[in-house]
Amino acid sequence: MPVQQFCPNATEVVRRLQQAGYEAYIVGGSVRDLLLGKVPKDFDVATDATPEEVKVVFPRAHLIGRRFRLAHVRLGGVLVEVATFRAEQAKSSDTHESGRILRDNVWGTLEEDAARRDFTINALFMDPVSGDIRDFTGGYEDLSNRCLRLIGDPLTRYREDAVRLLRAARFVAKLGVEPHPDTGAPIAELAPLLEDIPPARLFEEMCKLFLTGHGTRTLEALQRFGLTRVMLPLLRATQDGKAETGTLLWAALKNTDQRVEEEKSVTPAFLFAALLWQPVEERAAKYMEGDMTPLQALERAGDEVIGLQVRRTAIPRRFSAVTRQIWEIQARFTRTRGKRVYSVLRQPRFRAAYDFLLLRAEQDESLHPLAEFWTEAQKGQPAPAHHSRRKRRPRRRSRNRKPAAGNN
Repeated sequence: MPVQQFCPNATEVVRRLQQAGYEAYIVGGSVRDLLLGKVPKDFDVATDATPEEVKVVFPRAHLIGRRFRLAHVRLGGVLVEVATFRAEQAKSSDTHESGRILRDNVWGTLEEDAARRDFTINALFMDPVSGDIRDFTGGYEDLSNRCLRLIGDPLTRYREDAVRLLRAARFVAKLGVEPHPDTGAPIAELAPLLEDIPPARLFEEMCKLFLTGHGTRTLEALQRFGLTRVMLPLLRATQDGKAETGTLLWAALKNTDQRVEEEKSVTPAFLFAALLWQPVEERAAKYMEGDMTPLQALERAGDEVIGLQVRRTAIPRRFSAVTRQIWEIQARFTRTRGKRVYSVLRQPRFRAAYDFLLLRAEQDESLHPLAEFWTEAQKGQPAPAHHSRRKRRPRRRSRNRKPAAGNN
């Protein structure tokens, strides 16, 4: 299928920029995915036009960003991100003492823009009008060989942006590529650099890692490169320093991958419920050794674990609140008598909590009877005897009854 049919809106953006006298290409992951035979979800455009010049060509474009200034162009209801060619940083004031880039608005040429991108397979430029591909870093050959290679010195590039450590693991999982020895070797050693990344940005990266259809392979990659415990420091460590993962987490990620494949909805709330269940369960067990009920213990443990995790990944409250509810309902599931059954069934997050219970039962056979009970309860079985309440007959008032004192 011609490139233009894959990306008509991005092609139109490129065409109009070229007609205005500028260089313009589709770039990055969209080109990579096209060459791999996949249909990209998003298309990015790179040009030698500055954001202000892009806005002249597209008057309705929105200019956004400070560290990385971009133009958002909307055509036919589709958003196309347009970035100006960048060059290497020229001022030390634009770089943190750790090497992390603080501002990145130094305009450059096409060749300079290619050189400053992260991985060679993401530095391919395609002209959708002519079909030509520009490759300055050997990305086409690396893609053919399924090789993941950083552009430039790996230590420097990782220090410029530590999120590249996570991107390397994500590409290994998503694309089936293998990191070049120089690219893969420093990852575990530099993993602590992620502690300096803003928690809000790491939350976005967690969603990309686990909610895009390759979560199980991603966890394998994170474990391989020693990144799991940096992202989830509350998980227990094994003797080799990796995170201890259980059946529940793997089952949850497998289930999530399947839902993505079936184009069903997925939520970070359920993801974090699975990722953090181990420390929550351990803390709750300690609190129940005292005088706390299971529900009180889970509430306290959940609050503590979420409070600690958000220091690393800033989970928005709209998700963390649901995560807490999923955990708390696990305690309510032990209430299998009388009207309490219906109280649990009416919980707003019952279905998510029930799915979570099924995952727990895969890890703990003793929970099978409880899981079966709640499976049947949703079908109306077993039905508590007192649920069918008798309707009280209205009391007949005697015509000769005198009103009580004080009512007249």
